[in-house]
Amino acid sequence: MSEANAETAPKPSAYERIGGAAGLRRLTARFYQLMDELPEAAACRAIHQESLAGAEQMLFEYLSFWLGGPPLFTERHGPPMLRARHLHAPIGNDETVGWLVCFHRAWTETVDDPDLGKEILPSVNSLALAMRNKEG
Repeated sequence: MSEANAETAPKPSAYERIGGAAGLRRLTARFYQLMDELPEAAACRAIHQESLAGAEQMLFEYLSFWLGGPPLFTERHGPPMLRARHLHAPIGNDETVGWLVCFHRAWTETVDDPDLGKEILPSVNSLALAMRNKEG
């Protein structure tokens, strides 16, 4: 590929850079495995159903859409409206911190692109903080 073509080639999406569906599935599976294992995630785990399979699928679908891959979430569930979808669950500081600990660790363990983390993780942090709906 010539230098001119390299400059005009479209930049791969975050979804492609994470490894597509397989890479995203590794991330979400590890995330929910950590939620079951880490003491720091106990408060977050407690607001989930006994089985995490449905939550894992929803996160997979959402992240596919959010990272520039197939719009699975919107096709199956409509507009994300994440805050409204989470109002039934009491989310405070402990739940948010636990969620973020799991997400960051899963990301570190499953995503090999450090530059992608610099691009994506600040937005993930902001999104998690926006889900809080209770004091403490």
